[in-house]
Amino acid sequence: MFKWNEGSQSAQAAILERPAVTASESIEKQTQAIIDDVIAKGDNALLEFAKKFDKREQPRLRVPSEEIVQSERLLEPSLKQAIDLAYSNIKAFHQQQQPVSKKIDTAPGVVCELKFEAIDAIGLYVPGGSAPLPSSVLMQGVCAQLSGATTVVLATPVNGNERIHPAILYAAKLCGITTIIESGGAGVIAAMAYGTESVPKVNKVFGPGNSYVTMAKQLLSQSVPGFAIDMPAGPSEVMVIADERANPAFIAADLLSQAEHGRDSQVLLVSNSEKIIAQTQQQIELQLETLSRADIARAALDNSALILVDDMAQAFDVSAKYGPEHLILQIDQADQYVGLVKNAGSVFVGDYTPESAGDYASGTNHVLPTYGYSKVYSSLNLMDFYRTYTVQSITPSGLVNLSKAILPLADAEGLDAHANAVKVRLENL
Repeated sequence: MFKWNEGSQSAQAAILERPAVTASESIEKQTQAIIDDVIAKGDNALLEFAKKFDKREQPRLRVPSEEIVQSERLLEPSLKQAIDLAYSNIKAFHQQQQPVSKKIDTAPGVVCELKFEAIDAIGLYVPGGSAPLPSSVLMQGVCAQLSGATTVVLATPVNGNERIHPAILYAAKLCGITTIIESGGAGVIAAMAYGTESVPKVNKVFGPGNSYVTMAKQLLSQSVPGFAIDMPAGPSEVMVIADERANPAFIAADLLSQAEHGRDSQVLLVSNSEKIIAQTQQQIELQLETLSRADIARAALDNSALILVDDMAQAFDVSAKYGPEHLILQIDQADQYVGLVKNAGSVFVGDYTPESAGDYASGTNHVLPTYGYSKVYSSLNLMDFYRTYTVQSITPSGLVNLSKAILPLADAEGLDAHANAVKVRLENL
């Protein structure tokens, strides 16, 4: 337990430090080599990577459309219903984010407009691993579907001789995705950035991944003209603010739900009660015994902290300094404290609002800024799938009036051609 008021400023800063993100020179070099292979060999590079990294004997890239159509027949009814419910809630929430163009007369004869246009081609990356991630498909796919993007490419790796999980295919089907690529890692990110025989070129890639995927996204966004990524990504994290009446079992469960993501995850409890902190520690040990990923969670707990503060005001100050990906408020009348929240990716209010709800089915998006980026980045939302642009229309009389601002400013900046573009028009009136 770290007593906030008894620590120096340097000690306070140290307790809030994140685990170092692996971004070594070696990873950058290996990732660039993968990118270069994709540029040179296209589909063949992806097929070679599937054999090498995913241990696939007979890899393929495009999933046949009939497999996508028939996917729901292979699902357990309970899983299909779960995906349907999550899709419905996520779509309902994001539907309300549809942008509306704006038009304003900034001065007589001067009309300015703000317009929105869907990004034409979108790439969605869903990591592979020990279990399918249909929730990741839904969180990204619903936004792509609502935006009306012309091209949507979903890429995910498949291990060994397994088939792509029908839950992935069914979630994609609900989102209207018909182009699904069985390929993962830095290679398929490069394929989506440049385009190959089977993988359409896209303008922006979304989705989490390992250090190689993250490095590929960064390198490609800096080198391929017109190619963008969603946001910087780091290990998963959660902060729980709890008062003296909070339930330690709930707190421990929420902390462990993030700790099981990975060894470099970080979980923090901030409380004004030593008793709650002690009871939470006990609950963590009890619940760890029941978890299949206990070893991973224990490693993550080494990066974590239990922080004692004087009061709730100080707790929210600590939270603002940290800027958590997930912030859970297990405090009395928690809804009255939401106004104190600063720098959080997503907020979970009250004892019966676990972070798991946002990860799967409440409706909000689970793609969130980590590693302190919540101070400057937003949670994934529908606007990330659009670009804005402006339109202006000026009448002759409007230009006469506007010239009173344009000409002195152009003269002050020494830009004669700017001024002349106005003068030649005024002389023509």
